[in-house]
Amino acid sequence: MENGAVYRPTTEENSGPARGARSGLAACFTPGRLKLPRRVIKGLQLLLSLLAFICEEVVSQCTLCGGLYFFEFISCSAFLLCLLMLLVYCTPIYDRVDAVKVKLSDFYITLGIGSAFLLASIIFVSTHDYTSAEIAATVFGFLASSMFLLDFGIMVYEKKQESQLRKPETTNRAEALTEPLNA
Repeated sequence: MENGAVYRPTTEENSGPARGARSGLAACFTPGRLKLPRRVIKGLQLLLSLLAFICEEVVSQCTLCGGLYFFEFISCSAFLLCLLMLLVYCTPIYDRVDAVKVKLSDFYITLGIGSAFLLASIIFVSTHDYTSAEIAATVFGFLASSMFLLDFGIMVYEKKQESQLRKPETTNRAEALTEPLNA
């Protein structure tokens, strides 16, 4: 008996990637960790904060520049922190860190950015020179801050719903409390 008859190939040749298989960068990107409404809101936060930053950068001169500089710092920080949170949620980094800490960080980052963006937009509105770029920047700033605060409200609602599901039922057992433990 020859070796060819005994040692036949037991696997098929690789015919290439199957339909629907993910490869390359797509294999590392999983947006399903966030529900669709929060995913859309996170995308809008990213887009609106970037647009606010770009519109603010177009401003060539200012009379009272303090509000402009504060708005610039907040809009750039908001964009970068939002991008960071999206990368954590949508890449394998999420699997390497504690999910509770990611959600808690997202909770506080979203609240902080939303509040600071709203404050920066109010200050910028009160100090700008009424050019079209400044008006567009403040509009995008108010829209972005509303998206951050809406996302924060959704997270508060989800935490409230989650705590109500975990809450045990309260039963009235007054007679059991008066009985001795060793009886």
